[in-house]
Amino acid sequence: MAIVPGNSSLPRHVAIIMDGNGRWAQKRHLPRQAGHVAGVNAVREIVRQACEIGLENLTLFAFSSENWKRPAKEVGALMGLFRLYFRSDIEELVERGVRMRIIGSRSRVDDDIRKMIEESERLTLGNSGLNLTFAFDYGGQEEIAAAARELARAAAEGRLDPETITPELLSSRLFTSGLPEPDLVIRTSGERRLSNFLLWQSAYAELMFVDTLWPISAVRNFSTRSTNSRSASAASAPCRNPRREQVVGHRDEPAPRFAQLQVFARLDHPAGVRPGARAGHDRRDLRRHALSGRGGGCRRFLRGARMASHHR
Repeated sequence: MAIVPGNSSLPRHVAIIMDGNGRWAQKRHLPRQAGHVAGVNAVREIVRQACEIGLENLTLFAFSSENWKRPAKEVGALMGLFRLYFRSDIEELVERGVRMRIIGSRSRVDDDIRKMIEESERLTLGNSGLNLTFAFDYGGQEEIAAAARELARAAAEGRLDPETITPELLSSRLFTSGLPEPDLVIRTSGERRLSNFLLWQSAYAELMFVDTLWPISAVRNFSTRSTNSRSASAASAPCRNPRREQVVGHRDEPAPRFAQLQVFARLDHPAGVRPGARAGHDRRDLRRHALSGRGGGCRRFLRGARMASHHR
């Protein structure tokens, strides 16, 4: 197990499969794009909290190689949001000392996004804080196959003895070369699979499957609780506001191998929406809030995403 130097309560590397944006929006009778907007805001929150607690490595599954099969309108909106994120958030990342890297294929994205990726990596290259990795147009099987092809070419050309190929050598040819393997992989939305994410790297990772949909999931607290079951850990975990937060996890899951990482799902109500309101009013308030431009500014973000998508 890799532990952050000087802080035995933190794993060295946390990876998150951010899943549930579309279902979050549909439950609130909002367009799927609104869920992706909320998802970007959740990314900002996660990154800020990771910086504040001193996490060393955070990897987020932003866009899989299979996501190209989604409707063109949705893919276009996602690309617009990526453009907005690179333009609007890079300054804060630099100020926080975050080093950004993007793993995955870059051959299928538009030239302007490729240039934004390269510029973001260049601007944050010298930072020594959080290593923030976005898996963008990424597929674990493609990654492994590409590494195997590279080694096969080297062997065919006589530059590599096939008998010297080791797991460590193959790891050095992966997109994640230079990063420690994840200690904890979290997936939101209730799905219980890795979906082609960090397949090689997650061989010995703890897996946590969270029922909460991504936009309202956030890493809230890191703790060193040593317990025999996750239910005992949940009962003893600190909680700033028990009416607004709940520990996620499953009572029948075994205790983790390393010092317990507590992951909390924040029941995140936008500004102006009352927690505990009746279901009908709450749903209408959420829709009105998300589409009105107040608080989170969903309409402005969607409009900006569409403009960014069309004006490249």
